[in-house]
Amino acid sequence: MIRHRSLLIRFSVLTFLAFSTLSSVAQDRPRPEETEVWEPVPPVVTPGAYAGLMAPPSDAIVLFDGTHLDEWVSTRTGEAAGWVINDGVVSVVQAAGGIHTRRHFRDYQLHLEWMVPIGVIGSGQSRGNSGLFMAWDLERGQGYELQILDSYENETYVNGMAGATYKQSIPLVNPMRPPGQWQTYDVIWRAPRFEEDGTLAQPARVTAFFNGILIQDNVAMEGETYYIGRPAYIPFERAPIHLQAHGDPGPTLSFRNIWIRPLGQD
Repeated sequence: MIRHRSLLIRFSVLTFLAFSTLSSVAQDRPRPEETEVWEPVPPVVTPGAYAGLMAPPSDAIVLFDGTHLDEWVSTRTGEAAGWVINDGVVSVVQAAGGIHTRRHFRDYQLHLEWMVPIGVIGSGQSRGNSGLFMAWDLERGQGYELQILDSYENETYVNGMAGATYKQSIPLVNPMRPPGQWQTYDVIWRAPRFEEDGTLAQPARVTAFFNGILIQDNVAMEGETYYIGRPAYIPFERAPIHLQAHGDPGPTLSFRNIWIRPLGQD
């Protein structure tokens, strides 16, 4: 009896120690909530009336003109982009995954129009979610994201709302139009610079207008934007632009009229 009781005690102690170790590891593991910011909430601003498509300037590279996706490929396979074009608009196909540009860019001006569909469902981050990744690391599947989300009367953490550099810089205001109306992004992207040994020389900077209203004013980014964990810089020179298929329920986002003007030596 004494021997059995001793074994039982030893088993209980080992079980307790194992559970304590697992609990400690779980507590030490980063959680997405650790990088969410909920206040201050940017004020709502009503944008001016939408005047229709902004035609690309003469020196722009047209990335999508409503007729084909020749400038894009599937991020998952590297083959033809699997999103659907209808009436000059391309819509996300969740099963096909995200898409990225064939060309790689450094510094640029980008114009992009997107729409959250009428009938969108879900809430928070699961409502009209996508992302404009201004530079995308194909090997690692990471990048620098300007968030796309239905932020019209949809509460979420403010460093994850539409117009945020995801989990980093809160937009100055919220000029989101309701679902079913077109939204516009106009972005000036300055890629980071690195020394020969890979150390950061200059951070990435982004200026962004949302429906014609300034939301990011020459903001220095802290590195790539992560869902979990802190930002970090990984050296690169040029990178493709990526549009995300987030996997939200219900009808998907649409895009149109995407063009880019490489800046400087590009």
